[in-house]
Amino acid sequence: MSITAERKEALVKEYATKDGDTGSPEVQVAILTERITNLTEHFKGHAKDNHSRRGLLKMVSQRRSLLDYVKGKDQKRYEDLIKRLGIRR
Repeated sequence: MSITAERKEALVKEYATKDGDTGSPEVQVAILTERITNLTEHFKGHAKDNHSRRGLLKMVSQRRSLLDYVKGKDQKRYEDLIKRLGIRR
């Protein structure tokens, strides 16, 4: 259910805004999106796993908060991020 260190490192490299960037909202949203996707797949086989479902809802809420922050700071940056991640219709 969690992501591997290699995958996390790849996400950091892909979404980093500068060298050594591991904490920008873009990187955090990308990592959360990966974890959310993995948990969504998990629920296809484990529909009654309510403990993990609570964690999923917390992650979705945290991602929403980070996206709201980015949107408030820079609309263009927000639109680019959601387009790259493919999290909107």
